[in-house]
Amino acid sequence: MADTHEKSFRGPRIDAHTRLCAVIGNPVAHSLSPAMHNAAFQAAGLNYAYLAFAVTDLEGCMAGMRALSGFRGMSVTIPHKINIMKHLDEIAPLAQKVGCVNTVVNLGDRLVGTITDGLGTLRAFDRAGVSLNDKTVLFAGTGGAVRAVAFALAGSCSPSRILILGRTPSRVEKLVNDLKRLDRVPVQGGGFDDVTSDKAASHDIIIHGTPVGMYGHSEGESAVPREWLRPGQVVFDMVYRPRATRLLQDAEAAGCTVIPGLEMLLYQAALQFELWTEQEAPETVMRGALVRALQPGAAEIKQA
Repeated sequence: MADTHEKSFRGPRIDAHTRLCAVIGNPVAHSLSPAMHNAAFQAAGLNYAYLAFAVTDLEGCMAGMRALSGFRGMSVTIPHKINIMKHLDEIAPLAQKVGCVNTVVNLGDRLVGTITDGLGTLRAFDRAGVSLNDKTVLFAGTGGAVRAVAFALAGSCSPSRILILGRTPSRVEKLVNDLKRLDRVPVQGGGFDDVTSDKAASHDIIIHGTPVGMYGHSEGESAVPREWLRPGQVVFDMVYRPRATRLLQDAEAAGCTVIPGLEMLLYQAALQFELWTEQEAPETVMRGALVRALQPGAAEIKQA
């Protein structure tokens, strides 16, 4: 019976050559990253394993990564995305501009930090067949994820104009000024109440990055008024639980093309996989693992 059980077990092989990747943060108990990455490693036939570590001693954690030659990569989540930067040897230009890191690659002689949220979102738009070039883009929100996407968009695409809306004027002003330093695209800012419905509806793309509509926060609500939506727009909601947020329901009813937040979560992880393994990510497998984890009855989750 023991032999039969061993043959039927399909978990990752663990031996002296196994490479370790992990998500660090506090808390991380409900992270979806282990499900996605371990499914991807297995599908690709790679001798990798991915774990979740609740970390309070960040300095000690990074010293451990340096000391363990098999520790290949990290996903970094709250509250360490900013503080981790001082423990790295090199930070990618995009992460420097955004001001935080969500991915670390151990190259043996140095630890390199980068951020995949923004570029992952651009990949989501690309996979949906949506070009961002020559488009007017409205961002609702000014948080870290919005910063990541805005910098990736301004640096890698050619939108015709960007409008940043937020509820805290100082944060709006900072993001607008930071983007203007790129000198690549006209950028304006303002408050949600400063914009007429007609002006908001004139934008080709709406990217929502506030917590409004999130499970356990304000589910069933939307920070984007229905009057801002029109047929032909593309609406992306960073909130991924519930999968069909109020905003996405309103957008579909208005005739918009919708991109759910699950796509950002998937493709930022796919980029991490590619950085750590130098192989193309098995996106279909990762999507399947993510969807299964989000099925009704799955444990309450948080984004990693």
